Amino acid sequence: MTTIDLGLPAMPRTPARRPTRRIQVGNVPVGGGAPISVQTMTTTRTADVDATLQQIAEVTAAGCDIVRVAVPSADDAQALPKIAARSPIPVIADIHFQPRYVFAAIDAGCAAVRVNPGNIKKFDDKVREISVAASAAGIPIRIGVNAGSLDQRLLAKHGRATPQALAESALWECSLFEEHGFTDLKIAVKHHDPLTMIAAYRILSERCDYPLHLGVTEAGPAFQGSIKSAVAFGVLLGEGIGDTIRVSLSAPPVEQVKAGCHILSSLGLRPRKLEIVSCPGCGRLQVDIHKLATQVEAAFDGFPHPLRVAVMGCVVNGPGEAREADVGVSSGNGKGQIFVRGKVVRTVPESQIVDALIEEALHLTQSPTD
Repeated sequence: MTTIDLGLPAMPRTPARRPTRRIQVGNVPVGGGAPISVQTMTTTRTADVDATLQQIAEVTAAGCDIVRVAVPSADDAQALPKIAARSPIPVIADIHFQPRYVFAAIDAGCAAVRVNPGNIKKFDDKVREISVAASAAGIPIRIGVNAGSLDQRLLAKHGRATPQALAESALWECSLFEEHGFTDLKIAVKHHDPLTMIAAYRILSERCDYPLHLGVTEAGPAFQGSIKSAVAFGVLLGEGIGDTIRVSLSAPPVEQVKAGCHILSSLGLRPRKLEIVSCPGCGRLQVDIHKLATQVEAAFDGFPHPLRVAVMGCVVNGPGEAREADVGVSSGNGKGQIFVRGKVVRTVPESQIVDALIEEALHLTQSPTD
């Protein structure tokens, strides 16, 4: 079987990555020049093992590299060994309030543990024990500082969750681990405001070499949250800051993963998958381009090859854009010209455009046999 040239454009040059130390989250390297990974968090009750594993399977299929599960109760902690053993991707246990669950997660074989120092009573007193247990198990710790649960001492000092307060909190906790010789750490400092979040990560990037997990916390519904996350990630990743990301949307975890993968591929930091190019619409349209683009997107959902599909609605940019794509259509007057690699291969009625695009895409990506 021979390799198929899909005709994709060359990936743009990516920005120089900020040098960081590397940690290992299960079989996924983070930092130290490793590919930027995409994370999400399950929304099921962790104690419901089957439901949690089903959701993990779904996000894995969508491109997720690492998944986090909440551990707010003893029942959830007891479910961790089965989940960690059966998950196809590394599992991070997310711990708040109860430090004993940190040790339960380590014993369960989780790939990493996320701790929120601001939410764990007398957390600083537990650092030595956690360092010893994590070091013995060979798993990293993520220091996850959130604006909404910042240590009260730092709130009193700074007045609010400023970039300086967020960074200071994370670096203080890291220093406690360092006192015990544990440096297998990753840092996240999240805020709902992209500008505050950007400033906090810039401070961290100047003051430490730990890998950084990027996130705009409580980013909002899918539309708003995706934009806020894309803006913040685009700025930071464009400066070479960031080693792993999560798009925190009020949307299913699969949608968070898709948004993260699209952000990275748009920046040339992850190989492109399927890409739909479609015009925004104007008074020249002779077709309902919004409806057509939605139909094409739905028809190509799950398509396994990284094609660029152009859906255009008028004669101004339509033919040119369609020619630039692997497969495309220029629509008007109740019909569509179907392009494959820049050449018109046929003209079909408007009602057959979607089927024609799928047929040509399948034909283009069929592997020739020797």
